[in-house]
Amino acid sequence: MLAYFGYPRADEDDAERAVCAGLALVAAVAGLDVGPSARLRVRVGIATGLVIVGDLIGEGASQEHGVVGETPNLASRLQALAEPDTVVIDGSTRRLVGGLFEYLALGSVSITGFSDPVPVWRVIGANAVDSRFEALRVARTPLLGRDEEIELLMRRWQQIKRGDGSVVLISGEPGIGKSRLAETVLERLSDDPHIRLRRFCSPHHQDSALFPTISQLERAAGFRREDTDRQRLDKLEALLAESDADLGEAVPLIADLLSVPIGNGYPPLSLTPQKRKEKTLGVLLAQLEGLAARRPVLMVFEDVHWIDPTSLDLLDRIVDRVATLRVLLIITFRPEFAPAWIGRSHVTLISLSRLPHRQRAEMIMRVTGGKTLPQEIVKGIIDRTDGIPLFIEELIKAVIESGMLADAGDRFDARGPVPRLAIPTSLHASLLARLDRLAPVREMAQIGAALGRSFSHELISAVAAMPQQQVDGALARLVDAELVFQRGTPPEAEYTFKHALVQDAAYSTMLRGRRQQIHARVATTLESQFPEIVAAQPELMAHHCTEAGFNEKAVGYRLKAGQQAVARSAMTEAVAQLRRGLELLANMPEESRPVQHELDLQIALGRALMAARGYSAPAVADTLVSARALAERLDRPDRLAPLLYSQWGFHMVRAEHELAVSLAEQMEKLGETRKDQATLLLGHYIHGASCYFRGEFVTARGLLELRDGLRDPAARAICATIAVADPHAASLGHLALTLALLGHIDQGCARVDEALSEARSLDHPFTVAFVLSKVCAVEAAAGLSHDARRHAEELVALSNEHGFPLWLGVGLLQHGRSLTTLGQVQDGLALLARGLSVLRAAGAVVHTPRALCFLAEAHVKVGHLQEGQNCLAEAAQLIETTRERCGEVELHRLRADMMNARGDQAAAEQNYHRALAAAERQSAKTFGLRAATSLARLWLKQGRCTEARDLLALVHGSFTEGFDTPVLRDVKALLDQLA
Repeated sequence: MLAYFGYPRADEDDAERAVCAGLALVAAVAGLDVGPSARLRVRVGIATGLVIVGDLIGEGASQEHGVVGETPNLASRLQALAEPDTVVIDGSTRRLVGGLFEYLALGSVSITGFSDPVPVWRVIGANAVDSRFEALRVARTPLLGRDEEIELLMRRWQQIKRGDGSVVLISGEPGIGKSRLAETVLERLSDDPHIRLRRFCSPHHQDSALFPTISQLERAAGFRREDTDRQRLDKLEALLAESDADLGEAVPLIADLLSVPIGNGYPPLSLTPQKRKEKTLGVLLAQLEGLAARRPVLMVFEDVHWIDPTSLDLLDRIVDRVATLRVLLIITFRPEFAPAWIGRSHVTLISLSRLPHRQRAEMIMRVTGGKTLPQEIVKGIIDRTDGIPLFIEELIKAVIESGMLADAGDRFDARGPVPRLAIPTSLHASLLARLDRLAPVREMAQIGAALGRSFSHELISAVAAMPQQQVDGALARLVDAELVFQRGTPPEAEYTFKHALVQDAAYSTMLRGRRQQIHARVATTLESQFPEIVAAQPELMAHHCTEAGFNEKAVGYRLKAGQQAVARSAMTEAVAQLRRGLELLANMPEESRPVQHELDLQIALGRALMAARGYSAPAVADTLVSARALAERLDRPDRLAPLLYSQWGFHMVRAEHELAVSLAEQMEKLGETRKDQATLLLGHYIHGASCYFRGEFVTARGLLELRDGLRDPAARAICATIAVADPHAASLGHLALTLALLGHIDQGCARVDEALSEARSLDHPFTVAFVLSKVCAVEAAAGLSHDARRHAEELVALSNEHGFPLWLGVGLLQHGRSLTTLGQVQDGLALLARGLSVLRAAGAVVHTPRALCFLAEAHVKVGHLQEGQNCLAEAAQLIETTRERCGEVELHRLRADMMNARGDQAAAEQNYHRALAAAERQSAKTFGLRAATSLARLWLKQGRCTEARDLLALVHGSFTEGFDTPVLRDVKALLDQLA
């Protein structure tokens, strides 16, 4: 059987149609039922070339046109070469269909009647191409005026194959040919073995974290809507295995990103949102590295002017890493985007300029297929298109389709005088004119434009509410008009507007009422028939509901989108989504405003701002105050507890301890009033913690000992929804440190061991980090410097792994302090300086006076007396302004050490006495013991042995426990020396 594509009517996608027909024929024959003992098989050969069609020959059903040329002979020979149930094509066909299908190269074959070997491919099946530019319908007009740019890109490709990665930035205005240039590179490399990755940013997903990557992974994995969770997981595992990824870590992270349930097949990842984000970006980067190790990678990131913040973070990392990988990364964007990568050695910028007059005229001839246009029309197109290739192409088509020209074979003649307005003066007008001429199918274009730049056949069919035959016909006409490009075949087809400007033009033809109707239909259709899209893309639902006037629903979806972003630690996107929700609310009439959504948005925004802007950002305080006022106005005490706790945390981290105490007291009162035991216990805990920082250790102990009820599972579970760290383990750690400073060293050590054991049993890294910070402090108070060092190293590693900046700073400080105590002062000094810097970068003021004291002590030990004095002066000022007096005794003791090092023993003694007086006020016996020991050594040096012995004996005798700890053993040894 011989079939012709291109006669009697030629279509520009004839080669594609022929391949699709061949594949369909193979599938259809395989499905024929010819009895149990028989099986039909078919071979298909396809060749493309020029033929001469002659007169009809034969009679009846066998009648056909005579055809002269080598192409039918080649197709016949290819058919004979093909294995049963396969489709084989020649090189000309392969070039025309490009990346629309997947192929197996069979090499070059000697064929009778052909002097040279013929390259042959077997077609495996349709390819899930990534973009409109991979559908070859867009490639009809050859690229003009970009020879230098193409040559540069091909040089970069040869360079990366040698192992030197490269990034090429392509900048240009809409329609200038950025994507066409990238596509030309893909075409040039079609026969060069490589891996290609394409990611596309969207104007409607600028606040959707990692949208381009999620879309690309779903396409690469081959997800289908009817897939079960197990099938989707299997496909994802297969995809990740291609890059030799560690599936144990990669699958749970990427499955979570793609909303694919993993069941019990993988252990749960106990990660904070920030650490989950870091590990996810790390896995995505590792996937690229794994692919590049297999073969060269061509990666295209398009329309980056629409990129979301998390994708930009990922792209930053990719740009950094590409330098040493076999990767050519092409990034396209409009001029308003300002890339941060310009100037790096492996980054090249290409700025595309408009076509000059000569190339505009040449492009006109290419678009018309070599047929000349009337001169006045050519001049009008050249003058009004400003050298933008897309503009030229669209204007020519608009003029040809307008009916003002007659096809005269080798030229187009004007049917009459050409009115000036017949040539639209803007691309938008040109597109509108073309849509007007497609009036019967314009509604389909409008629905598609409302759905987005890309949409599926299934979705637009569900939304259109018209007979399927009418839908398919309308889509076919849009495709034929080249306004929309099609990938795949219905009902699996995907459609993409040729350019964002085409979508905008179609959308702009709708009046407001019509837009609302279509968006309403989209929203209700998605909710009723596409629950997976609703769950995965709440921001998309919010967009459609907003445009439909479903404002309350839109607010709810913005809240879900914000919460989803928070869970993924995409905090910038979360803030944007939540603020959009609040803006929607602000524009709604007060009587119809869903105030509960407003409260939930404010609470979620507070959390997101803390993470995005830092604990001490003023915007955090403003949001929490607004949320609290709203909760009180709505009489929602159930929302007040978490808000009070968040406000307490905000002010505590800023070391605004008086405000923090006030909030803790309000929480206690709320618990008492509501008879809410969990809230009351949590209030006692945070009140006790604030008292500790104020140096009110006795009061702190009393409050923290009231928190014992937090070990009750019910109370613990309630508090866990409010507090970040487990309240039982955290409050136990605070109590342990308070006891140790009050002189109950053994009790403190026992309680902190219990707290650490509780924290580890929870498998909750943040709680472990919190408790480790208290462990280090208790061990330092007891003189257990080696243990403190070990636990500080664990705290630093844990904080780095999970992204806890506050605890990282504290861990570095405790590590540096322990090294200083153990004699490794220079190393300790470097860690202390870094720890203080990390602490401040986290927006924290709390702990800063103690950090400065640690730093001052190290400076004194290496003889940096002025630097040490500066640290102590800053610490003293902070103590006075913040009332953070938990380190006041140490401040006076270190001042005395400083004076002693300077040789001013009188001033030193005076400051030691101040330290002892502060210790007595605070009942800080352990701090007092240090001050007494230092003063006794000074007196011993002065020959005042009796005074030294009496002072030490008095202080040492006040202790009732801890005598086996180094701090008390050292004092006992000094007493024995003085006896």
